[in-house]
Amino acid sequence: MEILDDDINAEVIGFGALNVDKLYSVGNIAGADEESFITSSRDTPGGSAANTIIGLSRLGVSTSIIGKIAEDEDGDLIEYNLMFNEVFSNNLIYADKGSTGKCLGFVDENGQRCLYVDPGVNDEISIDEINPLNIMRCRIMHYTSFVGDSFKTQIELLEKLSEETVLSFDPGMLYVQKGLEEIRPILDRCDILLINESELRLLFKDSESGLKELAEKVLDMGITTVVIKKGSDGVFACNNEEECDVGAFECDVVDTTGAGDSFNSGFLYAFLNDYGLEKSCKIGNWVASRAIEGFGMDKFPTLKELKEFINN
Repeated sequence: MEILDDDINAEVIGFGALNVDKLYSVGNIAGADEESFITSSRDTPGGSAANTIIGLSRLGVSTSIIGKIAEDEDGDLIEYNLMFNEVFSNNLIYADKGSTGKCLGFVDENGQRCLYVDPGVNDEISIDEINPLNIMRCRIMHYTSFVGDSFKTQIELLEKLSEETVLSFDPGMLYVQKGLEEIRPILDRCDILLINESELRLLFKDSESGLKELAEKVLDMGITTVVIKKGSDGVFACNNEEECDVGAFECDVVDTTGAGDSFNSGFLYAFLNDYGLEKSCKIGNWVASRAIEGFGMDKFPTLKELKEFINN
């Protein structure tokens, strides 16, 4: 049976770059004028928004993603991966020419990484390519970064969102480097800010204040919830009613690429299910700890595994 756009009601829609992560395992990450060696490589569908959306889909949430791919092998890989993970394709945009986005990632033996992005057609999304009917009923719209002009389309789309739709925003370093004033239109509409500590300090040009003081600056902007990711030290989060500092779970790290995206999946799942702030952070941390035990989404937990964790 054919599924019409009007029949699709995604709870969470992502809007961000769609890339194929070309991951290279290396002896060490080389600095300037240094050399290293590649021990293995693999191509994995990625992109920050896509990682989070696929994670949510694996946790039983209905999802879709606004993104653009080209008619090439990398585009086919991304499209197949979204279909395989039961992400609705009604917001997927196909370019007539150009190449699908790529992210070259180099991961060392400790799971640390460096990334280089080739945006391709990601930066060619215009507002008239997005069907407003497809986004009217989503509970959460999740924004992540683009390299170029699709950032402007994200801003234009804000006016088309329902007032009931929660906007979650993980700006990443690309958007933080634009500066506070340039990304303010998104921040002004944002309900949940998901950001790491170094990004937040750069955004406010503040290397001295404690995390609570930084978080209060975010809340003063009208954002309801701020979650500050601290890597292996866990997260600090607060809203107008509570705050929490939640440690990370011990795990065998294989690849930290997408760790923050995996946390977002767990946190937003918990938000949708009305868990409190601290428990939502614990769920996010646990999901991230499982995800980084493998490459890409290989070790991302299932809904059954997550429920077992929640109930223990």
